[in-house]
Amino acid sequence: MYRPPHFREDRLDVQHDLIRSHPLGLLITSGPGGLMANPIPFLIESSASERGTLLCHMARANPQWRELAAVPECLVVFQGPQDYVTPSWYATKRETGKVVPTWNYATVHAWGKPAVIDDADWLRRQIESLTQAREASRPEPWQVDDAPAAFVAAQIKGIIGVEIPICRIEGKWKVSQNRPEPDRAGVAAGYREQGDAGIPMADLVVERGKPG
Repeated sequence: MYRPPHFREDRLDVQHDLIRSHPLGLLITSGPGGLMANPIPFLIESSASERGTLLCHMARANPQWRELAAVPECLVVFQGPQDYVTPSWYATKRETGKVVPTWNYATVHAWGKPAVIDDADWLRRQIESLTQAREASRPEPWQVDDAPAAFVAAQIKGIIGVEIPICRIEGKWKVSQNRPEPDRAGVAAGYREQGDAGIPMADLVVERGKPG
């Protein structure tokens, strides 16, 4: 990934936090069937390997799991907050007019050798952990045990597990760090004017604009 120095994010805990908050990763393989990509929700276990281990499941009918069994490496892309930047937000526009549109975003790319797991107990634990991660904040969290046992067992037969110990991971937070402070302030204000949808990116622009 192209990462100019001011956009790099190499802190593993920050990278993992983005994966947890935006767990739908794009799983990419280049195997015997050619390039394939599928959006898959992931869990990350930070302590399971040096850089963390990604866990997921997919439909047994999805041909990509056979590709995973045949490749030495796959890539998973996690996309965090992202949004357009209009030049109208820049103080520089009013001063010189020498501005162009751009896009702000935060993303993490993770590579690793995948292992395909066809084990009902492993799959049960994975779907329980994934469910708990997404349901825990709800007033009445749904649990896997809420569904009939025979139904759950049948559903598990229709999926396959994947475990990816991360061998390389890169983060990029492109959030207006390369702009002068008045421009960053204008960008943050512009995002906030968009309402709730703009707040995550506004917060990143402010956070990453602080010195050192």
